Amino acid sequence: MATATASSSSLKLKPIGDHVIVQRLGSAEKTKSGLYLPDAAQEKPQEGKVVAVGSGRTLKNGKVVPLAVKPGDRIIFGKYSGNEIKVDDKEYVFLSEDDILAIVTS
Repeated sequence: MATATASSSSLKLKPIGDHVIVQRLGSAEKTKSGLYLPDAAQEKPQEGKVVAVGSGRTLKNGKVVPLAVKPGDRIIFGKYSGNEIKVDDKEYVFLSEDDILAIVTS
């Protein structure tokens, strides 16, 4: 995954097209046996919360099809999918709609 850093506290992100911005949900900080893992050793979760969505996928005929996800949805995405960006000390992942495997329902 590519990583980029942005440092403006007033920066607002709006994905374009069929892209979404996701904030990863928590990762395991310790093993089953109780050992604490340093950040570098923690496996990044493949579950996240959608924080922003683009306008949708543009078809060859010019029609825009809205995305299947909306802000607030919990999703599962591929382990090596997307590009990471850090904004105001928070990490986000930019994904294409094709990288989303499932929407978590309650």
